[in-house]
Amino acid sequence: MLERFVVEANRRVVGIAVRVAGGFRFFSSDPDYAGLEAQTFPRVRAITRRIAAVARALAERKRLGGRRKGRG
Repeated sequence: MLERFVVEANRRVVGIAVRVAGGFRFFSSDPDYAGLEAQTFPRVRAITRRIAAVARALAERKRLGGRRKGRG
């Protein structure tokens, strides 16, 4: 069973997850994912879903930000 593992999003490391009582605790190494710092997730799948959701939101924000700069 995994005790700790690297967490990636969009081919870059964004933190690590460590097994604790009740699941896995996430520790961010990327400021964009700091909002998830020290949260405990019951399963690995829960971490991957949350990381993917944050990654999608960041990509959308970046996409919309770039579009706004092009206008004007």
